[in-house]
Amino acid sequence: MRIAVCMKQVPAASEGNMDPETGVLIRTGLETVVNVYDLAALEAALRLKEAYGAEVHVFTMGPAKAEGVLREAFAMGADEGYLICDKAFAGADVLATSYTLKQAIECAGNYDLILCGRQTTDGDTAQVSGALAKWMDIAHVSWTAEITDISKDTVKVRYNMDNRMICAQVQLPCVISVEKDPFIPRMPSLKLKISGRKKEICTFSLQDLEDGDEENYGLKGSATRVRKIFPPQRTQRQELVSMDKEKAADYILQILDVAAREERI
Repeated sequence: MRIAVCMKQVPAASEGNMDPETGVLIRTGLETVVNVYDLAALEAALRLKEAYGAEVHVFTMGPAKAEGVLREAFAMGADEGYLICDKAFAGADVLATSYTLKQAIECAGNYDLILCGRQTTDGDTAQVSGALAKWMDIAHVSWTAEITDISKDTVKVRYNMDNRMICAQVQLPCVISVEKDPFIPRMPSLKLKISGRKKEICTFSLQDLEDGDEENYGLKGSATRVRKIFPPQRTQRQELVSMDKEKAADYILQILDVAAREERI
């Protein structure tokens, strides 16, 4: 059984500036980390490796320094790593990112299962896994809390839908995005960390993919443009007020009335 895990390197903090012409986040100089949701996907894959003897291959798309994602994955137990790196891939939205991942995964061979994290901390769209499955024309399951009973042709999962846990049997191959809490990542192994430094990483550039038309990748292949990015407004420190229920009700109504008038203005 072969499992592909899609992982991403993201800014460590929410601050960042946007290129006013392209609408792309300027990542130069930002400290980066492995997307925490993707670590959950890797943990899910490693558990399947232990249970079923699967091979775990990690794919990451980004600049050369994104190799660090793969080194960290090796230290946790991944078998192979693929870096998808080319200037043509820069500035990709969900559509172009998922298409690039599809091209790279198919270039590396056939996989029974493709695992993704629920979302990334820099984009938060939670749409790449579904778009990837659509490009590949295979089944897709989101918000997965458990993966069990893998056979030659199917896998059983438990996933969250409208605050209900649903059990489903899904045809392989398929794409599954996993929840973070059920798959707490293991600590990296020192032995694997040392050996992982020497492991060979396969790099895919545009010329390595079946579709070599750069119009389908990166900013050129993106269907959306970001007009503005900004951090959420921080909540100011407020005074704690204690009063009986009738006075509290009047107090709350006054606050809501003021807020409503300000909104009309």
